Amino acid sequence: MRLTRRRFLKLTGVGAVAAALPLDVVPVLAQSGPVRLGILAARAGVLAPVGESGLRGVQFATDRINAAGGILGRRLELIVEEESSPKDTVERFRKLALSDKVDAVSGAISTGVGLALGPAAEEMKTIWLAWDATTQKGVEESMPKPKYSFRSTDNECEAVMASILTARHWKGKFKTVAGINPDYSYGRDNWAAFLAIMKKYGIEAQVVSELWPKLGATDFTSHVATLIQAKPDLIFSCFWAGDTPIFMKQAHAAGLTKSTKVVLTTGGGVHESLKKDFTPEGAILGYNCFYFENPKASALAKEFTRWHAEKFKEWPNYESDHGYFTVVAFKAAIERAAKAAGGKWPTQDAIIQALEGVEAESLSGPRRYREDHIMEAAFFQGVTTHRNRHDFVTIDPVESMSTKQIQKPSGVGLYDWINGWKV
Repeated sequence: MRLTRRRFLKLTGVGAVAAALPLDVVPVLAQSGPVRLGILAARAGVLAPVGESGLRGVQFATDRINAAGGILGRRLELIVEEESSPKDTVERFRKLALSDKVDAVSGAISTGVGLALGPAAEEMKTIWLAWDATTQKGVEESMPKPKYSFRSTDNECEAVMASILTARHWKGKFKTVAGINPDYSYGRDNWAAFLAIMKKYGIEAQVVSELWPKLGATDFTSHVATLIQAKPDLIFSCFWAGDTPIFMKQAHAAGLTKSTKVVLTTGGGVHESLKKDFTPEGAILGYNCFYFENPKASALAKEFTRWHAEKFKEWPNYESDHGYFTVVAFKAAIERAAKAAGGKWPTQDAIIQALEGVEAESLSGPRRYREDHIMEAAFFQGVTTHRNRHDFVTIDPVESMSTKQIQKPSGVGLYDWINGWKV
């Protein structure tokens, strides 16, 4: 699917507002043709809610850039392909790189896909700007020194922040815990991080149940029954897609949430489906790097949220911010490299060098790539409330933590880092 500027204006409707944006770049002689950015977006299955959101963030960024004159005078053109299985997604990446001859590829959410795309990007010497997919195997980075792959934040950031909030709000208020998490690296790593941080804070809670449903499961009847029998004081879950409201609805129907504290590290990714009817007040809920009702939101974030609500009749989630950032960071790197080259269009190596340490204004505020090609950003979590204008829960107060607080430093192991905390 090829998205031209005309199609984007039709899709987004940003047009005239974005046209007034300044283009703060050095003058250059533009090369012929557009800058071509390949996109890998999941638009079917369990990944669809966040995949579509990431694509919308990319569309919003692209329309603003083109309305303001493009990238150094060249229009930005997107070529969209589907993210699905690792094998099929790598083949689509190969098509984008070799047949469509894109200048870079943005996208991908699944860790399994990321583990396959990272080596493929290096092999094909194509810049890959991941939305969410990391190249972590377990908690260890499988590509510590990539050249072409630029990764998202670590998988465990959400669990780290939620664990800190759990200790802050509930230390001494629970003695038993249970985990229900998707049965793949993300779920297992988040649960392990939570237990390690509880221990670090001196919370010796007994684990009474560990449940591992498959990603995309839609029936948690047996899991809920197990949890009711185990009677945990606290349930920890890093469900992040359509499984989140399904589990909460079934848990509520069984009376599980009446007396049990709940931690949903990433449930804010499907926040509109967490209806007040079955989602209790007082739970810890995470929204990753974008919260649509952030009281300290920038003018850009407010504009995007308003546009998204008017266009799609729903409130945006965090993947929009990941997608948006990859586009504006790529643009900023090209401009940075061109300036260093005296106004000439930069080489790919120069763009890669400029991406390392580049900072750009994103929907959640300033974001950057570390020199090791991993994102830095702000994360948002809080305690659920029914006191709002919606039929779903929100959080109050809104708490924010930087990845400088909740993401392990470059070259340091996750548990070595946690064990070194002073709490």
